[in-house]
Amino acid sequence: MGFEPSTRAQDLIGRVQTFLRDEIEPVETALHHAIRAAGDPWRPQPIVKELQAKARAAGLWNLFLPPAEPGNEQYGEGLSNLDYAPIAELTGRSFIAPYVFNCNAPDTGNMEVLLRYGNDEQKKRWLEPLLDGTIRSAFCMTEPDVASSDATNMQATAVLDGDDVVLNGRKWWSTGVGHPDCELLIFMGLTDPDAHRYARHTMVLVPRDTPGVKVERLLPAMNRYDEPHGHGEVSFTDVRVPAANILLGPGTAFEIAQGRLGPGRVHHCMRLIGLAEKALELALQRGTSRTAFGKPLVNLGGNRERIADARIAINQARLLVLQTAYLLDTQGLAGALSEVSQIKVAVPRMAQDVIDMAIQLHGGGGLSEDFPLAAAWTSARALRLADGPDEVHRGVIARIELASYLSAAAAQEAK
Repeated sequence: MGFEPSTRAQDLIGRVQTFLRDEIEPVETALHHAIRAAGDPWRPQPIVKELQAKARAAGLWNLFLPPAEPGNEQYGEGLSNLDYAPIAELTGRSFIAPYVFNCNAPDTGNMEVLLRYGNDEQKKRWLEPLLDGTIRSAFCMTEPDVASSDATNMQATAVLDGDDVVLNGRKWWSTGVGHPDCELLIFMGLTDPDAHRYARHTMVLVPRDTPGVKVERLLPAMNRYDEPHGHGEVSFTDVRVPAANILLGPGTAFEIAQGRLGPGRVHHCMRLIGLAEKALELALQRGTSRTAFGKPLVNLGGNRERIADARIAINQARLLVLQTAYLLDTQGLAGALSEVSQIKVAVPRMAQDVIDMAIQLHGGGGLSEDFPLAAAWTSARALRLADGPDEVHRGVIARIELASYLSAAAAQEAK
């Protein structure tokens, strides 16, 4: 089993590395300071648009898009999961790189949904502007009043009424809804409470300016608002849109959600590996440039062992994600179901631990905004909840591991 990227991907990887080094890294710190100092931090800084134009001109745009399926037009580079994984890792080293390359969540997942499940009209209206980077989007699934780790609990409704569908309910942690260019919301609602539990819900495309849609508040994640994108609590009150805005068909929300989350988790996890690599580099720089008690920090208190453990953990996590990407490419989600859950548990925990070690080596500075580590730790911690909490994914892994044994035990008992 080889995980080497293709020749085409190797070229793109090199070009992304160069762009990060020459264009993004020199301006990123100043950009974050400018956002914090701005009178309106929700208004994007012009430098981001400038970088996007440069990335697009360099052919580094929409790199996440997979090869076309039969009947679908080819957009982007058409990279496999395995080819895109190293690129996602590189973009994870920077908080702004995914946006510069138009490869940021949740837009990537929403674009893949539209590509795979949208009809021609839906693609024309929403997918093409998203691919062009002229609009942004949000995914409205999680709800504040139910345990959303079980998606069958969703209580917001999407009720068919003639040629329309009427939406009611409240969603939260709708990432991206704070951005002034956010024009599309993908809403998941209950349509038929009497259907099979996985056929009750529907996904609907909702223009952000539809009457009855209201962003009630923007939510800080551990005191960080993630401007200019943000995470919103959104209410839907008698929101009426054409039934033609339904994705795939009534009752298909879970089918769509499963198709959306496989590649998306690879993207998240590879970006986290890049973030952990960046944190380890910062730890090494700090540990070798500062002294305490007459010694470099790296020679104090077991720090060498912690650095070694961080390298081992990062490399292990990377191999697990690359294996998952390979399985998704060769066997689809059905053949990678356990591995997708494995990376979702293992990688955020690894990144959180590595970043925490780097914070410790930085002392009080590691908690400040002078370094990216506090924001990095928050991102890693949040991803232990996003796309399903650890406990749900452990349950999936255990169920798959136990399946053959429980079947055998049941067969033996039946004899």
